Amino acid sequence: MRVVAAMSGGVDSAVAAARAVDAGHDVTGVHLALSRNPRSYRSGARGCCSIEDAGDARRAADALGIPFYVWDMSEEFADHVVDDFIAEYTAGRTPNPCLRCNEKIKFAAVLDRALALGFDAVATGHYAQLRTSTDGTIEMHRAIDHGKDQSYVLGVLTQEQLAHSLFPLGDTTKDVVRVEAAARGIQVAQKPDSHDICFIPDGDNAGWLSEKLGPRPGTIVDEDGAVLREHDGAYAFTIGQRRGLRLGVPADDGKPRFVLDIEPVSGTVTVGSREALLVDALECVKPLWCGTPPTGTLDCTVQLRAHGDEHRARLGVVDGRVSVELLDPASGIAPGQACVVYDGTRVVGSATIASTARVAVP
Repeated sequence: MRVVAAMSGGVDSAVAAARAVDAGHDVTGVHLALSRNPRSYRSGARGCCSIEDAGDARRAADALGIPFYVWDMSEEFADHVVDDFIAEYTAGRTPNPCLRCNEKIKFAAVLDRALALGFDAVATGHYAQLRTSTDGTIEMHRAIDHGKDQSYVLGVLTQEQLAHSLFPLGDTTKDVVRVEAAARGIQVAQKPDSHDICFIPDGDNAGWLSEKLGPRPGTIVDEDGAVLREHDGAYAFTIGQRRGLRLGVPADDGKPRFVLDIEPVSGTVTVGSREALLVDALECVKPLWCGTPPTGTLDCTVQLRAHGDEHRARLGVVDGRVSVELLDPASGIAPGQACVVYDGTRVVGSATIASTARVAVP
């Protein structure tokens, strides 16, 4: 099988490529250029979009003895990930750019190009497992290493995409991957994991958005509507945020306050108690199913943020809208986040949270 190995410059994608070679596939390494000016993205070991990362990917491909190319995906990345990130925050929602990158770039644009060039599959260093069911359906399951499991950000993949995907690391742990990389002479064996958002140079989301959007003044109010202070842009806040509010005036009970709601048109940010963050119902839109779409009611679990807890839930699907009753209430859930649905370890699919309902506080 002819396989494109997506090589970010990190240890996971390098070992995934090596395992694809060991499996007997005809492997070509590909690094994705996501910016026409890579220095404007994160540098060093903190991300996957820098000039240093491209060099690391090339050296890993050389160590494996496989061809290596750089594919320019900067236009697609800007349109589908960066611009989407800005638009979602502008609308008062909290997006997940890594999930959107998987949906629109790594398993859409890249896979489409790979198939057009005669390749059969794309291999990545994501931690997830693929299994073939008795009826031939390709199922995606959580990785063995639950601490590294990335099935949440892959919950947007369709059956067609899964059929052309390889996740060689799903049955192993990160410690084993590092040992394996060192044994193979791959220089990035001890390279730190990437984190934060790759296209924000210093991890300052609010500062980056401020540069893009400019000042959009509004107010922070308490649950009674009393104005606590003014702010320069509601995009600097997200549901559940505690730090950086700079309210000055303590709550009546002396307890910390959290962002409860963001109204993007007026720029009003409402804050309140931790208890007021609890939600037990979600309405979701834009469902994407990894296999056969569920119908009626499904008892399941859901994950509502990357590396977040699983919550027991009851799912209802009607006319393309997904209603979720949380049997285990969740805290700090924001519109725009993904609700990924699981049946045991199997990923059923995902949908985008449109609204939440709060548990009544006595």
